[in-house]
Amino acid sequence: MPGFSKDTAPNVLDFGSDIDRRGELAGYTAEFVTIGEGHSLAPLLKGLPDDSCQCAHWGYLLAGALTVSYSDHEETYRAGDAFYMPPGHVPAAETGSEFLIFSPTDDLAVSEAAMKANAEALQASR
Repeated sequence: MPGFSKDTAPNVLDFGSDIDRRGELAGYTAEFVTIGEGHSLAPLLKGLPDDSCQCAHWGYLLAGALTVSYSDHEETYRAGDAFYMPPGHVPAAETGSEFLIFSPTDDLAVSEAAMKANAEALQASR
């Protein structure tokens, strides 16, 4: 696939608190993310090294704000910012945030598998 837009993304995932419109481009996953309800991914990253995402991400924030926590500091990105998140981060997004993010597909799959397992465990405990 040579490219796609938010409207033509081949995969749409509705997580309730956010909607990811995504596809793969030459070993990278490109995602158009819309945050409907602000949240942190911290509970979903439990069990990964340092309880943080181990996948690098490059992106551009279209609207809202992202706060990214690292073991030794915190960064906040606002609409109009390009960003890079190295491995070892815990992201949180405010309601109404929208961003485009690129991630190595294989590395992303590892973090997403842990996040899915944690989401299922949290759901089962309710």
